[in-house]
Amino acid sequence: MNFKIIFKLIGFLLILTGLFMTAGISFSFYYHTDDIPALLISALITSATGFILWLITRKTENNEFGKREGFLIVTFGWLVMALFGALPFMIYGTTTNYTDAFFETMSGFTTTGATIIQNIEVIPAGLLFWRSLTQWLGGMGIIVLSLAILPILGIGGMQLFTAEVPGITKDKIHPRVRETAKRLWGIYILLTFSEMILLLIGGMNLFDAINHSFTTMATGGFSTKNASTGYFSSPFIQYVFIIFMLFAGMNFTLHYQMFHGKFNFFKKNTEFKSYILFITIVTLIVTAVHLPHIDFHLEEAFRQTLFHVTSLVTTTGYVSSDYENWAPFSRMFFFTLLFIGGCAGSTGGGIKFARHYLLTKNGLLELKRLLHPRAVIPVRFNGKAVGMDIISNVQAFFIFYIGIAVFGSIILSIFGLDFITAAGAVATCLGNVGPGIGTVGPVNNFAHLPDVAKWILSFFMLMGRLELFTVLLIFTPAFWKS
Repeated sequence: MNFKIIFKLIGFLLILTGLFMTAGISFSFYYHTDDIPALLISALITSATGFILWLITRKTENNEFGKREGFLIVTFGWLVMALFGALPFMIYGTTTNYTDAFFETMSGFTTTGATIIQNIEVIPAGLLFWRSLTQWLGGMGIIVLSLAILPILGIGGMQLFTAEVPGITKDKIHPRVRETAKRLWGIYILLTFSEMILLLIGGMNLFDAINHSFTTMATGGFSTKNASTGYFSSPFIQYVFIIFMLFAGMNFTLHYQMFHGKFNFFKKNTEFKSYILFITIVTLIVTAVHLPHIDFHLEEAFRQTLFHVTSLVTTTGYVSSDYENWAPFSRMFFFTLLFIGGCAGSTGGGIKFARHYLLTKNGLLELKRLLHPRAVIPVRFNGKAVGMDIISNVQAFFIFYIGIAVFGSIILSIFGLDFITAAGAVATCLGNVGPGIGTVGPVNNFAHLPDVAKWILSFFMLMGRLELFTVLLIFTPAFWKS
């Protein structure tokens, strides 16, 4: 194990994190807030620590690393960024203890959107911007950002790309990882800027437009308002959120193809068609069922339903109303949406549509195989046969995911949470969604949970963001054997 290169790259990530902490200071100056010292001190501590790590290991002759080092760099890089990213909240006094500060920051970097902050609107502008920025960086992955820079240092990044980019397959837009990272970030920035312009046209001020564009494209869900996006009553703004949540939940390879005029890609992509069809059908069903129980007229009922279905399916976690009160069965119905997830290769979390499709397709074909045991009936995805190794990987992922969700719910119930709240908290943190059910529902937060529950849920956020195996592998004896 090449530990020197691991510490060198983690040091580099900390330097970047420290630099990003200072990005919100311009808003602090503009709004005359008193959070500048907290941001500067935190940035100095973080960058200095990273610089020391880099300085100690800078003469490392061996810059090569394999999969094991890649998994460690991604997992511990994410963990360390959250540990230091919590400093601005702690130093300023936004939170009363480090546990809450760490929970909020891990929720940001993993784009979960679960919060412990009771009154968001009293937080100064610089800290609010840093809070949103953690989600924007985590959305595409600060590791992927580093891939565009690390080759300059003479360090290859294919292992990091394999460990970080979400989804079953790692579709490389360009065969060189550095170029892939540049293209991904270019698309990400363009979509973020486009949403910001539309929100400004809709009447949102610049600060709110920037923050919400960051957290929409990251499928993060942090807002600058206590009422989340429900603060903005404009139908135009709600539809902008819906469109860009859908964009963020798509495979970014499709965005790349779209920008190059290759729209046939959408017709051939099985996951994208399933994604749009599922959201459309669920929205129509929920609208029809909920309409007698709510005070909205038809268009508003459709819009509110589409908004929340899209928000939960893409794991964005925005809230515009308390959907738990819509109809008697709404709590459990929306609970099931926490397990869906966006498309592979998107900024969304969850199980992912591709996995659901392959599991369902393989299950249905298994019935045919029972009738025709000698027939070779492969699962097809995007017009191509899927190998049984991928099917096995998907099945293993699903078993681990459900097992962890059940086990986590039981553990949290031991610490005093009722089972509905425990199950909702685990499902939403593991899926990187944000709002759950019970006392962590759409109009509540996680502040009341015991500290030990917050640490457990923070670990689930990390596992969910890195798609389980990246983190779980580290705890296996085989990982540490040469």
